[in-house]
Amino acid sequence: MAQDKGFFQRVYDVCSRVPYGRVTTYGAIARYLGSPGAARMVGWAMNQSHTAAEYIPAHRVVNRVGLLTGKHHFDGSELMQELLENEGAIVENNRIINFEHMLWDPMEELGL
Repeated sequence: MAQDKGFFQRVYDVCSRVPYGRVTTYGAIARYLGSPGAARMVGWAMNQSHTAAEYIPAHRVVNRVGLLTGKHHFDGSELMQELLENEGAIVENNRIINFEHMLWDPMEELGL
């Protein structure tokens, strides 16, 4: 479990760097952390982010096609969508329509 907490904290560190008005994906974070097969584990970290000591903008992490797959982990069924829309996302049927425009890839933006 200590290893998981270390991984989760690294996920939170990357997630905290996603700029306002941008989104990233579970897989992009996993690839950046050197664990390309760990997208699901990044999702688990996002599910637990509300317990982190610092604020984690988990609403900015979506699946690889822009679906709000983690929305049920936010208070209120539409909170994730509302937070994203406040940052410029256009969301229809739980999917970010302007996903490609909003996409932030930590590999490109942060490098290694």
